[in-house]
Amino acid sequence: MSLSGSILLVGEGNFSFSASLSQSRSEAAGGGITATCLQGQDEALRHEGAAERGTVLFEVDCTKLGECAALQGRAFDRVVFNFPHCGRKSGVKKNRELLKSFFLSCVQVLAEGGEVHVSLCNGQGGTPADHPTREWHNSWQVAAMAAEAHLILTDVHPFQREKHQSYKCTGYRSQDKGFHVEKALLHVFTRSLPNEPPTHKKITRPQAYCLFSFIRGFLCSGSVHPVRLAQDFLLKRLAEKWSVSMTMETFPLLLTAKQLQMCCHEVDATHYYWIELLQKEPSSNVHTSAGNTKDQSASLASRECTDTRSAPSATCLGSKGGENLKPACCPNVDPEREGGIYVLRPSLLPQAEDLLFGMSGLVFRNVSINPWALPSFHELVLRGVFPSACNPVTLHGQMLETLLAPYGVSLVSEQGGLCLTAQPMGLVGRVFASNAGDDVPHVSITVCLNLDLLAVLLFSLPDWRLLWSHDPRFLKQFTLRPSPGKAFRPLSLFPEHISFDISFWTGLTWEERKFHVVVREASCGTVEQVKLVDRFSHPDLSQTSYCYRLTYRSHTHALSHTQALQFHKQLESLLSSRLQVTIR
Repeated sequence: MSLSGSILLVGEGNFSFSASLSQSRSEAAGGGITATCLQGQDEALRHEGAAERGTVLFEVDCTKLGECAALQGRAFDRVVFNFPHCGRKSGVKKNRELLKSFFLSCVQVLAEGGEVHVSLCNGQGGTPADHPTREWHNSWQVAAMAAEAHLILTDVHPFQREKHQSYKCTGYRSQDKGFHVEKALLHVFTRSLPNEPPTHKKITRPQAYCLFSFIRGFLCSGSVHPVRLAQDFLLKRLAEKWSVSMTMETFPLLLTAKQLQMCCHEVDATHYYWIELLQKEPSSNVHTSAGNTKDQSASLASRECTDTRSAPSATCLGSKGGENLKPACCPNVDPEREGGIYVLRPSLLPQAEDLLFGMSGLVFRNVSINPWALPSFHELVLRGVFPSACNPVTLHGQMLETLLAPYGVSLVSEQGGLCLTAQPMGLVGRVFASNAGDDVPHVSITVCLNLDLLAVLLFSLPDWRLLWSHDPRFLKQFTLRPSPGKAFRPLSLFPEHISFDISFWTGLTWEERKFHVVVREASCGTVEQVKLVDRFSHPDLSQTSYCYRLTYRSHTHALSHTQALQFHKQLESLLSSRLQVTIR
């Protein structure tokens, strides 16, 4: 436990811990110690080993700290609760409620950046840190109870009994008998950022708006974001054998259907975000440079483009206060006839057709929700011309495999090229020839890499959604530009999986991808998996019933059962209003 700053101790049965802490705490630590207990003074001090020292408050209910007059207007850097227990033979449910009420209470007196420390006997917490681990339903579920107060578990380590020799733990079953503190664990909690709907960034120009708030400048010059660090690592190592020059030219976010035909390895057209331009304007393209978000021009806006965990919808508004863009949900577009049909770029390949260097930037995919499907990510495209006699596809594929094999990447052959894959995410890159042929002396080689998934591998991130976190504690770990392979310290330890089912009737047509878009929005991106559980077509009503199982989990925010249920109720409402389904 850190001994600096102000400390509030609650549930101090005999004040022996506060006395021990005062003895080991240096005078320079500052802030002072305030010790409280639920009992009156006479009852508290009758315990064997009782020691009153420092600021002591009696008859303080740790579940109602905000109501304590002596604590009004005060904020503590640490709030400590050692071995909480309801007393007597209370079961796990009562002790869970005690923890939940304590967490909801202590945040009222917790300073910004402060910590909550809870010591529990081995097995009580219900986390993988317990050895042995109890069944979930038989534990106190400490992380889940803390999430109800928007607190996340950031650290777990052994309770250091040896540092507090004079501490006499009492209160087991409301007796002087102490708890079993051998293998006890100290759980450290900190505040989480709130789970809020994504906000949209407006970039003002004359009669022009851009709400592409997912453009966050990860690739900006000087950025320490892991996506930029992954790119720098790749370019530096590749430059040892292949000279790479990155372009600083800007490229539009919107592509025409005809431009997509130039893509050698096309993305499935059902994964595009199609957009129809109703009113063309001279400055209707949206640009973003390879790493510089300041150079943006737009007469395009999206109402549902999210900045962290969700994907943009195809619903768009234009300038002059009227609509000049609308969704065009038609993947079978004839590029010769449909000149007004555009798509949010699903790849940089069409724009890199004539390049002899590298480029990187955001691309967008209309994908279903699963743990490793990214609706938007940063793509790195490298292109060069090499003698065909040296078999450059194999040469560069093996070079990348050698570079990335320590991080779990392997090489797999495919028709026309090679794939770079890793478990569990799957495809992370491709190497292929654009104009290979037996009678061609030189061949154009293209390397496409998913920088986001590679950043997850290089820095051992548990979830790609962490890359979009606004929590300053995330980027702080990369300020010194760590080399790949250094273990990442999770923001939230052991986040809980929370599953709910949703069932509804649809009409004759059903577009599942629209359902996934609504799920992302309603859940603020906290749903990591959607599975179809059951489907039934009614023979007489021309209706189909679908049942989906949604798994909620967040590595960046405190996600309680209560919050997940609120998201689920919001999803039901949005599905009824937007997709005209009937909730069962």
